[in-house]
Parts: sequence; C-alpha cells; structure tokens
Amino acid sequence: MPTIHDVALRAGVSVTTVSRVINNRGYLSEETRRKVFAAMDELHYQPNEIARSLLKKQSNLIGLIIPTVSNPFFGQMAASIEACAYENGMKLLLCNSLMDPAKEKEYIGMMRKNRVDGIIMGSHTLEVDEYLNLNHPLVTFDRKIGGDVPYIASDNYAGGQTAAQLLLDKGCRKIAHICGNLALNMLSNRRTDGFLDTVKQHSAEHVMAELDINVFDYPQYEKRIRALFREHPDIDGVFATSDIIASFVVKIAQSLGLSVPDRLKVVGYDDILMASWFSPSLSTIRQPIEEMGNLAVDLIRRLMAGESIQRDNLFPVELIERESTG
Repeated sequence: MPTIHDVALRAGVSVTTVSRVINNRGYLSEETRRKVFAAMDELHYQPNEIARSLLKKQSNLIGLIIPTVSNPFFGQMAASIEACAYENGMKLLLCNSLMDPAKEKEYIGMMRKNRVDGIIMGSHTLEVDEYLNLNHPLVTFDRKIGGDVPYIASDNYAGGQTAAQLLLDKGCRKIAHICGNLALNMLSNRRTDGFLDTVKQHSAEHVMAELDINVFDYPQYEKRIRALFREHPDIDGVFATSDIIASFVVKIAQSLGLSVPDRLKVVGYDDILMASWFSPSLSTIRQPIEEMGNLAVDLIRRLMAGESIQRDNLFPVELIERESTG
C-alpha cells in the first residue's frame, strides 16, 4: 500500500508539501498541486481519513439516529440527509434505535468515540439530560428538549386541523383518529390536538384510537384497527397520524366490505412517496421531508461554524387530496 512518502518521492516534493496539498493548507502553486495529485492517481494513494480528521479536529461525519429506516418516512428523511451531507463533503453514520433506550444510548456513545461533528436525533426514548450533555452540535426532529438545541418539525397542529376539516367538509358524521402513543413527548402529538379542537368546534362525533408505546410495531396496527371498526361500525371517516397507518385502514376497511371512499373516507399524514401508489391513492397532509432533511444538515454545519441559528424551525404543511376522500 503506497504511503505519503511514496507520493512525495514520485512528485519530487517534500512530505510536508504533499500534506499541505491534501489538507488544502497554505499557498502552493498550481503546478505543485498538479504534480502531487498526478502522483496520488498513479500510485492509487488514498489519504488516511482518520489521521486527517485528528489533524483538522473534524471528522466530516454526521450521526443520524432514527427509530427505523424501514419506516418510509424515516427512510426518505435519511436519504435526503445523506444526499445533502454528501454534497457538502460529509458522510452519514446511520443508526436505528428501534425505540430501545439502551440501544439509543449505546449508539450515542459510539458516535462520541467516532468523533462525529454533529448528531441529528430522530429517535427520542432517552431522558432530556442525555441529549443536553452530549457536547456535540445537535438537531432534533419533532421534539423540543430545552436549552438552545434547535428542532425541526412540520406544523403538526395545522395538519391535524386540516385533516379534520377535510373529513367534515366531505360530510363525515363520525370520525376516528388513530394516533401514536401520546405518552411520548413528541411534537407530532399536536396533530391530535389540532384534530380534536376542530371536531369539537363543529360538535362532530369522534372516537380516538391510541397505539402502544412502540408505535412502529406494525402488527399491532391491524389488531387495533379491526377492533376500532368492530366497536364503532358506523365510522365514516378516519384521520391516521401517518400514511402507513392510513394504508392499513384502507386495506382492512376493504376486507370488511367498506368501500373507500364511498363508505369510508381516509386521510393520512406525511405524503410518503408510495401514498400516490396505493389503491385508492391516499389523501394526506404533506410535510416537506426533503426540505426538512436539508435544513438538518445545514443547521449542523452552522453550529459547527459557531454561527447563531434559529431554535424553532416549523415547516408549513399542505393538503394533498387524492382518491381516498373522493
């Protein structure tokens, strides 16, 4: 394996000069840079990234902790973060917590050891102090944890309002809301607040179905949704707190002979890519996943540079009407 000394010998320069070219430090003529890069190409030399990160006190690594990449929302979010990080010369260290506090804590420790430049936190099973004591640039999704830690979220309250109003406007008389576990301190709970305030303002009949603490345990969805239809057979509208839950609603409703949207109207949340592929295609509240992911990387970069940043980063939502509401 070629070394920096081999590159210096091939280019006819000193080891110090090669190091300065690699790390872009100090003035060097274009001719010198050309000779060094040509020697690196000829020898297939790859700079030692660990050594460079120690020298620069920067690893160019961003850590991302999410509940599970198998969830389409978090999969799209991770993809947008990775693409933006790569465009800015950074790499992504991706971890799935699976809502396990011990696993999440272990991943945080691993990121510290790997000297990541910052952490984007999309999983929130640990106590607030675990985050505040990180001493790393930190950005969170859908959770405020205090201090000056910036967070990113869609306008969940407005989304809940919009979904409820759509179902009311479509003539629904008894609306169900299927939400995540409200014991989790998540800003996504504001979707429920927006929904409840709207149906109560219209004195509309409604029912609630709350998921277990592990909201990404998909097998529970079918059990909970079937129980909802069994206990409330006269439901004619459903607002689900995610597109995945909404897709389960459509599937189970159809298996019970409930036509969507003629007999039952369904609204989801997120506007994941496959929402338009479902049959019927899914009406949903769109949160701008790509823009949110890009901002997360930008905030980490600005925190690394010591810039002042905005703590509250709330994105507007958009109603996307498709076939599931007629």
